[in-house]
Order: sequence, then structure tokens, then C-alpha cells
Amino acid sequence: MAYDILFFEALGEENGHLKDELEKAKAAGTLPKDLTYMITTDTLQDYLEAHPETVLPDIISTKTHSVYPEEWMANGAKKSVISRSAGYDHIEAFAGRINATSLRRYCVNAVAETAVKFVFAACGNYNEYQANMATFERNRCASFKELTGLKATVFGVGKIGSRIYELLDGIGMDTYGVDVRKDELSKEYGGKVRFIEKEEAYDSDVIVCGMNYTKDPASRFYNEGYFSDEFFGKCKPGLAFVNVTRGEITDEAAMLKHYKEGRIFGIGLDAFAKEEGITNVLRGRKEAETALEKAQLELIRLSLTREGNIYTQPHQAFNSDVAALDKAVETVKHLEAYYRNGGKKFDSQLPYYD
Repeated sequence: MAYDILFFEALGEENGHLKDELEKAKAAGTLPKDLTYMITTDTLQDYLEAHPETVLPDIISTKTHSVYPEEWMANGAKKSVISRSAGYDHIEAFAGRINATSLRRYCVNAVAETAVKFVFAACGNYNEYQANMATFERNRCASFKELTGLKATVFGVGKIGSRIYELLDGIGMDTYGVDVRKDELSKEYGGKVRFIEKEEAYDSDVIVCGMNYTKDPASRFYNEGYFSDEFFGKCKPGLAFVNVTRGEITDEAAMLKHYKEGRIFGIGLDAFAKEEGITNVLRGRKEAETALEKAQLELIRLSLTREGNIYTQPHQAFNSDVAALDKAVETVKHLEAYYRNGGKKFDSQLPYYD
């Protein structure tokens, strides 16, 4: 059967939410009433391998692990992709060849609240406090750092980052933002965010990464390995570092090194670089081979055993119950725009910034 649109990598609750939102839009007349679609948990390449007879429509929806066939992009009408992810580094390279859009709002609160959770845990040395419950030990513990008055800097103050900033500022932290777009964002936020330069953030007590990942070295937003050995080496000892966006923005081996040397006091991670690799290690499919995988495994071990002031989770900040529904709602809004525009473009699509 030929479909008007195919949805790949639709996992868990998202699968049902997508169907519900599509049917609502068809009933409301904002999508064609005869729109046909198929929703699968498979990646695009896995589905095509299992169903080689499939003819892809001009528009599809994926997440970050699907690979777009070259022949599909090259032949016929200009193709369109709705990526159901907040990050868009995996589709940036195709922006000149296809209409590409991603979800810009769906996970703002989920990710921002995760960042704050990690800030409380890392500054509070929560693992040690929790472990002391076994013996009701009340004295031998690194002191809890009260957050009020501590300097917190959010790197990347877009939609997610600005919400993180707002929450940390509301706690009473001395909050700042670092962003290459500070001039544009200062106008957009009406001066509500205090921007500083990267060099002014080294004396922060807390640093939170809220940046989108940009892997193109030619882009002014390029940030692969941004939080490097050199970066951490310049930070004030006692730093709590939190990353809730993409692992590729950090050097996790350097992070572990500075944690063991005492410069970093606490770590909170929702994201890891090259997540497929560490996933296969944790599931027993392979041994940790690279320096990156070995560092990631050690960070996770210190978190799970509670030996370290380290807190990890498997990229779950984007998958709260509210975020799963928001993801489906935003996806259907993009699809509605596609049809309003005669199947030629989305209202908001890459490149988002000049």
C-alpha cells in the first residue's frame, strides 16, 4: 500500500499520540480527510530492509537514527522530512536539498526541569547523603551547597536554555547566559537574560549545557567538543557540570579526568556522545573499546554504585509524559503547514539561523 506519509522511530506512548493527533487534524479538516499514514518503531533503514518493496512518499518523519536513501532524495519532487527531535544536527547537511524541520518546543519544560534536578543532586552530593542512610551517619559527608547565591551559567540560551535560566534564577542563583547569538537574544528576551562571555563563566559554581549540537566546523554555531580538557582546566575548582542536550558537545574523558582530580565536584548527564556505542556496551553486545566508551562506562558505574557525586540517565529528559504528547502535537502542526504550503515547504525549516 502507498502512504501519504510514513513515521519512523515512533516509540512508546509517542506512537499512540501521533495517531490520535493525526485523526483529530483529519476530523478538523486541517489535514486531508483521506490522508493515509503508517507509524512504525523501526528506523527508516531497518524498515526498508524488511520491506524492500516500499516506495517512500515525498514526506516522511523520523528521529535521529534514520538514514535517508540517496536515491529517494535525488529523484522526483523535492522531498520533505519532519524530524521529531529538538536537535537537528543529523539533518543540517541536507537542508539545501530537502525541506527539513524539527521540533522546537515540545520538550522545553521536561529538559529544563531535568537540568534543575541534576543541579540539586550534584550540588547536594546526593549519592553520599543517600548512602549514609544505611548507618544513619550524619556527620561524615561533604556539605550540601545551598544554591541561593551560587553563580550558575547556562551555555546555549535558546528555548530550552532560557527556561533553564529562568528556573535557576527563580531558585535564587546568580544566573548568567553564554550564547553566540547574544545580541539577537537580548532583544528577543527584553534584557531578562544577563549575557556574559565564555571567559567570564570560568568562575561559575554551576555550568549547564543547553546548546543544540552543531557539528559543521564552518558554522559559527560549531560546538563539537566545546566542553574540553582545556575548558574544564580553566574552571574554578568545585564546579557542578550538567549536560541535558547532546553528549557530543562535551569531552567526557576530560570530564572524568577533572572529576577525579577534584576540579569538578559533581556531574549530571542526560546525554552521551555516540550513544549507540555505549548502549551496546551496557547491553553486553560489545566491550568498551574506545577511550570515550571507557570514560562513559566509568561515569555510569560511579553513578550506579553511588561511589561518585555523579548522576546519569539514558537521555530521558526528552521523553516525559507531557513531552511525548507535545512531540506528536508539534509534528502534526508541521504536517499541517506542509499541506497549507502545497507540499512545497514548512512554515519553519532549516536553516533556522543565518
